[in-house]
Amino acid sequence: MRKVASLILRYFLQGIIIISPLAVTVWAAYSIFDFIDTKVPYVPRGLGFLIVIGSLIIIGWLGSTFLVWKFLIDFFDSILERTPFLKFIYTSVKEVVESFMGDKRKFTKPVLVKMRTSPELYQIGFITQQDLHGMGLENKIAVYMPHSYAVSGVVVIVDKDSVVPLDINPSDAMKMAVSGGAAGYGEDSL
Repeated sequence: MRKVASLILRYFLQGIIIISPLAVTVWAAYSIFDFIDTKVPYVPRGLGFLIVIGSLIIIGWLGSTFLVWKFLIDFFDSILERTPFLKFIYTSVKEVVESFMGDKRKFTKPVLVKMRTSPELYQIGFITQQDLHGMGLENKIAVYMPHSYAVSGVVVIVDKDSVVPLDINPSDAMKMAVSGGAAGYGEDSL
C-alpha cells in the first residue's frame, strides 16, 4: 500500500511539473487579453487578443520601415530616458528586453565559468562585457549567470582564463541554464 501511495504521489508531482509551465503561460496570456477586453467598451469578448496581436504587428512594421516612425520612437525614447522616476523603470525594462531580443541582443556568447570552490565545477553564463579597463580591471570580463527556474541572475567579474567558450546556440544555453539542466542540449535532452 505504501508503494502504491508513493507511486501516486510521484505521478501527481510529475503531472504538476509537466503542466505548470503551460498553465502559467496560458494564465498570463489570458489575464493580459482579458484586461484589454474589459477596458475597451462595446467590444465583443476575445477581441482583446486580436487588438494586442494586431497592435504589436503594426508597431513592429512601422518601427522597422518608416523613418518618421523611427524618429518618433527615438524622440519619445529620449524624453522617457530623461524623465525622473520613469527613467529608471523605462531604461531597465528596455535593456532587459533588448538583451534577449532584437538586433542588440547581449546574451550571444555562452560560456562555462570555472567556479573557484571546486576545480571540477562550472556554471553556464553569457559574456556581457569583454573589456573592463575603464573600471581599472585588467584581464577581467563581466559574465551574466542566469538563475535556474527564475527570471533573474547575477553578474560576476571573473578572470578571462576562468571562462571556457561554448560552441552552442545561445538560446540552447539559456534554456539549459534556466531549466536547471532539464532542457538539455542535443538529442539527449529531456
